[in-house]
Amino acid sequence: MTTVASHTEEEAASAGETSQTALWWPRLRPVLLAVTFPLAMLAFWHFATVGRPGSLIPPPYEVWQELQDLAFGGINDDAYSRTLHIHLLASISRVYGGFALALIVALPLGMLIGRVPLVRQLLDPTIQILRPVPVTAWLPLAMIIFGLGPRSAFFLVFLGAFYPILVNTIFGVRSVEPRLFEAASMLGCTGPAQFFRVVLPAALPSIFTGMRLGLGFAWVVIVVGEMTGVQTGLGAIIMEARQLSRTEIVISGMIVIGIFGFLSDQLVMLIGRRLLAWSPSHG
Repeated sequence: MTTVASHTEEEAASAGETSQTALWWPRLRPVLLAVTFPLAMLAFWHFATVGRPGSLIPPPYEVWQELQDLAFGGINDDAYSRTLHIHLLASISRVYGGFALALIVALPLGMLIGRVPLVRQLLDPTIQILRPVPVTAWLPLAMIIFGLGPRSAFFLVFLGAFYPILVNTIFGVRSVEPRLFEAASMLGCTGPAQFFRVVLPAALPSIFTGMRLGLGFAWVVIVVGEMTGVQTGLGAIIMEARQLSRTEIVISGMIVIGIFGFLSDQLVMLIGRRLLAWSPSHG
């Protein structure tokens, strides 16, 4: 009897461990998969650059030290030490300011182009011609119009975020099913009221997709935007460090832009999941 009881306890313990593994493994597996590729890249980077003092590409440890010095100082004690917060706040203000202005302009304009044929015929051809022009091509013109400094950077970031929001808003508005307008008219919702009660809710999934793309492009063009003579910003120190052959600062700036671009995208996704809980693709 004692032997049978001990076997039963062992089986119960084994079953308990299996059930615990079944609970935490589905949560841990995506994390492990997400870090596998970056760790492999980090290992390749390390072995390709370590022990090569003449290389322009520093090993990961030197970049990590530079990141610490940029954030907290105490390592190199040069002009870049403990300046990360200054440059980061300057870039964040330009990215979110340009993105907010792009949203304010592109959202109503996209709804009008998508819904009103006259506005679409009037504006859409010009927008489609201007849309393929890269932001870098606007750089000299922006500096002529707005001068050297933050205003040119702000305009270029606005331009980078504007077209993704606009195009996705137009697509979302034009994809609204006609029967929704018929149902709204039967319930007494006519005229401009349909923009807010029918068009905007139905187009929100596409609008949020455009917002994600627009904010991502805003972070992409911040380096180009801060080539306009600004003294602070992640793009400014990247370009300055490039001229000084300080590659570790260049890579550090790239890492910070990547991290905060990722966090910005997660924030938009979180807001989208809250507002679009009813949508199968976003809820």
